[in-house]
Order: sequence, then structure tokens, then C-alpha cells
Amino acid sequence: MEKPSFDVRYLFPNFFTALSAFLGVLSIIAAIHHHIEKAAWLIFISLVLDGLDGRVARLTNATSKFGMEFDSLADIVAFGVAPAILFYQAIGYQYGKFGSMVAALFVVFGAIRLARFNVMASGDPSVFVGVPIPSAAIFVAGWVLLYEKYHLQAFGGVIVWMSLGVALLMVSNVRYPSFKRLDLHKTQVFKILIVMIIVAALLYLYPAEVVTFGITLYIFLGVVRAAYFLFKRKVRYNNGKRLSKENNE
Repeated sequence: MEKPSFDVRYLFPNFFTALSAFLGVLSIIAAIHHHIEKAAWLIFISLVLDGLDGRVARLTNATSKFGMEFDSLADIVAFGVAPAILFYQAIGYQYGKFGSMVAALFVVFGAIRLARFNVMASGDPSVFVGVPIPSAAIFVAGWVLLYEKYHLQAFGGVIVWMSLGVALLMVSNVRYPSFKRLDLHKTQVFKILIVMIIVAALLYLYPAEVVTFGITLYIFLGVVRAAYFLFKRKVRYNNGKRLSKENNE
């Protein structure tokens, strides 16, 4: 009986996943030795690799159950443990048990977020339920990087609370756009190109600042959008209740 031939298509996406996990471990080691900037940038690079593995898998039609599970395990290292250690080594240790708790909850809630994503994979592909763990990792790593770069010791407590907040948002029901499937019209291509060039230029000048403020805006707008729809639903409910009462009278 002829053995099934090895399909090289499955090699490339899993290679990017492995490389993402590898850089995550290097980030942990760098953070332990208090090389904060290096640790943060390794997490940023891991994000790029994490984005590549899924896109390569879809382009080559090489998606698999193994790839999905491997990606989740790599993500918990690169975007769960690595940013938690980075946060603790740079800021969290100054806040005793509370800082330890925030770092631990970030990893635990990140693992729950990944597990929920896997079981909800057949849902709406245009949105994420809760902040994706790579976005949360970039948020924490970015603010730690700015904390070190601009000596923001006076705002250490704010960053601790923001890190706790983004950890909670990972297990929330707040919806965030996924950007995996963008339906762009031909008339929009030119505008998108201009925006991309401007963003690329800003990244060249201020890479850490642009990435950090960009991911912060993404997370903040998700919360504002959820609050708006919650308020709108409450107003609609109250109006319906009032109309029903008037009709009964």
C-alpha cells in the first residue's frame, strides 16, 4: 500500500506559527533580563508572523485542525505569557500582589479567549467577540515600551489598571472588527492606498507610538460602540415600555 505523500503546503503556515512561539520565548528571556525594549519588539514581530500564518494557510488552502490547535498554543506563549512577564518585570512588580494578579489574569483570560475563539470559529468571521489576544498583547507591550521610553513612572498605576481592563475585555462580549475579510469597492482602493502610505510614513518616524496609540484607539472604540448600542437598546426598551403603558391606559 502506497504511503500518502507529504504536502509541503502545510509546512509554511506552521513554520510561521512555530517562529511566533519561538520569538515569544525569546521575549520572555529578554524581559527576565530586563531588556524591556527588546522584549516588546519581539512581541510586535510575533504579531506579524501570527498574521502571516493564517493568511498563508488560507491562500494555499492548507488550513487544518492541527494548525488551529498549534496556533492557539503558540499564541498563549507569544501573546499571553510573554506580555504578562514583560508587564510584571517592567511595572507590575512595583505593585506587589496586585501586580502579580494582573499578570496572572492576563494569561488566564487570554487562554479562555483562545478556547472560546476555537469553539466559536464557525461564527461571524467579520467580528471578534472580546478583544483578540494578539491585540491585547500589543496593547500591553506598547504601553510598557512607552513607559520605558518616556519615563512614565508617574503613570505606572494607570498602565496597571489599563492592563487589567484589557484582560477583562478579552473575556467580554464586546464586538471588535476582525479585518480578515474586507469587501472593498474599486472606488475605495485609491483612498485606502493613500491612508496606507501615510500610516507607513508615520510608522517609519514613530513606530512604537503609532502602534500603541493605534491599538489603544481600536480597543477604546470597541468599548464606546458597545456602550452606544447598550444605551440605544435601553432607550428603545424604555420607549416601548412607555408606549405599552399609554396604550393600556
